[in-house]
Amino acid sequence: MVNAIITPKGQLDLLSKSEINLLQSSSDGSYANLFRNCALAVLSTGVDSDDGHALLAAHEDFSIDVLSSARGVALRLENAPENAFVDGNMITGIRNHLFAVLRDIVYLQEQYPYWEQQEESITDLVFKTLRNARALQPRKRPNLVVCWGGHSIAEHEYDYSKEVGYRLGLRGLDICTGCGIGAMKGPMKGATIGHAKQVINNTRFIGITEPGIIASEAPNAIVNELIIMPDIEKRLEAFVRLGHAIIVFPGGAGTAEEILYILGILLNEKNNDVAVPLIFTGPKASEAYFEQLDSFIGLTLGEQAQALYTIIIEDGIEVAQSVCQSMKKVYKNRRKLDDAFFYNWSLTIDEDFQHSFAPTHENMANLNLSRNQDKAHFAANLRRAFSGIVAGNIKPDGIAAIKQHGPYQLKGDADVMAALDSLLSAFVEQNRMKLSGDYTPCYELIEKE
Repeated sequence: MVNAIITPKGQLDLLSKSEINLLQSSSDGSYANLFRNCALAVLSTGVDSDDGHALLAAHEDFSIDVLSSARGVALRLENAPENAFVDGNMITGIRNHLFAVLRDIVYLQEQYPYWEQQEESITDLVFKTLRNARALQPRKRPNLVVCWGGHSIAEHEYDYSKEVGYRLGLRGLDICTGCGIGAMKGPMKGATIGHAKQVINNTRFIGITEPGIIASEAPNAIVNELIIMPDIEKRLEAFVRLGHAIIVFPGGAGTAEEILYILGILLNEKNNDVAVPLIFTGPKASEAYFEQLDSFIGLTLGEQAQALYTIIIEDGIEVAQSVCQSMKKVYKNRRKLDDAFFYNWSLTIDEDFQHSFAPTHENMANLNLSRNQDKAHFAANLRRAFSGIVAGNIKPDGIAAIKQHGPYQLKGDADVMAALDSLLSAFVEQNRMKLSGDYTPCYELIEKE
């Protein structure tokens, strides 16, 4: 364990005394604890585990304090993980991520009352959070590819995600992921080589996370822009507002959640004229995974949803070429809609997809997983079900709730439960649910009477 005082390298806005006081002495200590846990996750980058609960328990003696003076801000660390240091000096990328955490937590504590009171639209507040993180770049043509996929994937799937990233990098495209390992790291690693070959220096590797997941999916070392959104719903909205095309690699419950989120939005007829290119891709050995996923989508959301994406197997060049062509379409579409290139204002996102869903046992049991609702609402509820499964699998609070109350109970139509069981069973069999330790299902599926 290491004790150190860390100052930022490069530029960081100074914090006012009131901001620091608020961070240090909030009435319930929530923001100080939130900052501490997110900082610990960043400092643990490279640890081969996705058990956030175990990470926090293993570092109970870790502490971090914000120090302020007229010359700027510094962080005092006690009992920090050694892997964040080289010869006593903190790794620069981890240092930058640490101060990005500070920036976003300070902003969150200032803005959260507005999120709660809904005095502004959630879309506006997502915009302001991204603007505060300097993630919005005006006067730049569309070139940001959002890559979704699992952290617990096979080596051949990881290698394929690198190959796709390499092909994207050769074409000058930037990458945005959930910032963790696996399919979140692979495209960035591949694109790094592609950019280097093309001598592209102003590359962007954006990692978007949220406090509930960061301890389980610490930012990988390639991320050069780290952004922490307040919860999974705002994180997902940040992806689709910021990005210009979406690629989905193999994954597990979290990837299914992301897919259901974007499909639910695109099923809204108000978005019929908004271009959001969506590609599912993986190596030949993972073809069955996409067949299972496509079948589940067809059985639940129907052919209309299946028509919203393209599946490309074992062809990174075709994926990259397709994305490049789609960027031209996005450019024309944004011009036609008189919309910004740096933030997709035209996309309509209903409140079902915006407000935070707390995966308590009661809320999970009360989800409507029957067909007696329109497809967009059905997708929203299915997304919530997968969000709860992710929480029960790897989020500290979710793991604790499962240990205390047992598995979540999900109830729905018999055919829906059968389709869900088939997909989740495949995820378990293919080791897609959890990276570390044996997997015990955190859910039970019950046919609704």
